[in-house]
Amino acid sequence: IAYGKRDFRSPFVEPREEIKKVCYIVIAGDRGLAGGYNSNINKALEAHIASHGKPVCVVPVGKKAVEYCQRKKLEILTEQYNIVEDVTVGNCFEAAHFLADEFCKGAFDELYIVYTNFVSMLSQNATAMRILPIPYEKSEAKDDLKSLVLYEPNPEAVFNAVVPEYIAGIFYGALSQSWASELAARRTAMDAASQNASDMIDDLSLKYNRARQGAITQEITEIVAGAEH
Repeated sequence: IAYGKRDFRSPFVEPREEIKKVCYIVIAGDRGLAGGYNSNINKALEAHIASHGKPVCVVPVGKKAVEYCQRKKLEILTEQYNIVEDVTVGNCFEAAHFLADEFCKGAFDELYIVYTNFVSMLSQNATAMRILPIPYEKSEAKDDLKSLVLYEPNPEAVFNAVVPEYIAGIFYGALSQSWASELAARRTAMDAASQNASDMIDDLSLKYNRARQGAITQEITEIVAGAEH
């Protein structure tokens, strides 16, 4: 963003001198029976918290995320999004504006989102992505058409108005990725359970037939032995 020769400044791009608290949006599922989907999210969150060792606050999304955060006694900013299926695009924008305001007030110094990235039906990766502060490199305005762009009332105001929309887009994208990952993980888990049940039935049927054949053989042997006497 260029505006003459002045430096661009925004609370959303300025890194804090000291990280006192870190906020996490944690997206998990509403139900179990999805293999390691929920536990992988919990492990990713634990690992990231341990890597910086700072106090944390969380915005859990999904029943399993709420239960985990309550069990670990983490500071929960809001439990409004405790059902993943009920979270809409409008909720994402609402949460984004809330988190942007809290960040500007200094309630936390970094914002991350922990979600499951959908790679394929057989592969889903739990990951943590930083949202705020936004990486920004200052550069001198060049004498080209871009430097002639005028932002009203000023570049910072325009940028600060766009950032919550940016956060909402990331939030909804991560939510969609997580939802697809949960469905894929549950389908894989159910396929594996069905296959295991089928294998167990086959094994028990084989054992039953062997036992039945053994009993029949024993009866025939006893009848033949009685006839000889």
